[in-house]
Amino acid sequence: MNSVITIGRQFGSGGREIGQIVAERFGIKCYDKELLARAAKDSGLCEEVFEHHDEMPTNSFLYNLVMDTYSFGYNSSAYVDMPVSHKVFLAQFDTIKKLADEEPCIIVGRCADYALSGRDNLIRIFISGDEETKTNRIMERFDLTESQAHDMCVKKDKQRKSYYDYYSSKKWGSVNTYDLAVNSSVLGIEGTAELIIQYVNDVEKARDQS
Repeated sequence: MNSVITIGRQFGSGGREIGQIVAERFGIKCYDKELLARAAKDSGLCEEVFEHHDEMPTNSFLYNLVMDTYSFGYNSSAYVDMPVSHKVFLAQFDTIKKLADEEPCIIVGRCADYALSGRDNLIRIFISGDEETKTNRIMERFDLTESQAHDMCVKKDKQRKSYYDYYSSKKWGSVNTYDLAVNSSVLGIEGTAELIIQYVNDVEKARDQS
């Protein structure tokens, strides 16, 4: 397996779990929250800054100004004057490219498909889910009421869409943005992972024959 797979996902769709299963089957790494620690190390920015800005739309000017006191690393004047949210995005952008250069892997969220656009070995996947299935999964994971879980799903997806649409030139969740879009509620976590594994194998076989 020599592809780099990116996974966009709705909150509660099981995208992270599916990515981990696929990665394990192919013997490659899956980067989700792990990407934040690597980006912090590569850029010299404080890891807490990455955690706060993780897939979040741009925050207020005041917050960016305050958090800039924690920033160090890149030294160009244009970079220094940039809002911290943009610094975080650029640092993640650079780290995503480095990870893809190092070896085949799976990268979950964080505009990875946009950061890696144009690569011959890229496979872009988006995972959605039915509202009821997603809500139930979040209820169980965070011990929330049905109403709280549903509101959390709506809020998180709105943040992810705002973040993706702001920083990329494409639309989050639009089928035209991805190579494969799948509803994980139909086949479940394991079944969706199997579908993606089969798809990746078929794509690589087709590439080898072309």
